[in-house]
Amino acid sequence: MSDVNEPQPDGHEASPLESTPTPESGGSPPSAYAAAGAPAVAAPVGEVRATGTCILLTVVTLGFYTWYWYYKTHEEMKQHTGTGIGGPVALILAILVGVVMPFFSSHEVGGLYERRGEARPVSAVTGLWALLLGWFFFVGLIVWFVKTNGALNDYWRSVGAEER
Repeated sequence: MSDVNEPQPDGHEASPLESTPTPESGGSPPSAYAAAGAPAVAAPVGEVRATGTCILLTVVTLGFYTWYWYYKTHEEMKQHTGTGIGGPVALILAILVGVVMPFFSSHEVGGLYERRGEARPVSAVTGLWALLLGWFFFVGLIVWFVKTNGALNDYWRSVGAEER
């Protein structure tokens, strides 16, 4: 008899679906995330990026830092969840049709929260700040970035990321 089919105290044999691996049986106990339907393997956690520093780097690099930000944040989100457009696609879209990136970025950040059953702090609609008020001394772009980067940083902190 295998350890999966050993008789239980109540007299019936456990099926593979009923068995729970334990350290004694060579398995590891299920995590809290596994019980909630999330993968039991710890997902990579993204980097917390200071909003002010990102804005400063964007100004100093004449906007080129935004391409790096889109690439890194989308790549981190895809590695963390296994879904999303990922870094290379985000970079190509940022270069060719940059106007869509505020919508994609806010949508994916909101999706991180939604997967945990929480309300989305930002969504694709948040990208309207960049589109509608971006031309007015960059006010809309700044509002969009503060909201989106802030929500992303809060998410990374909530899953264990540390300040750098």
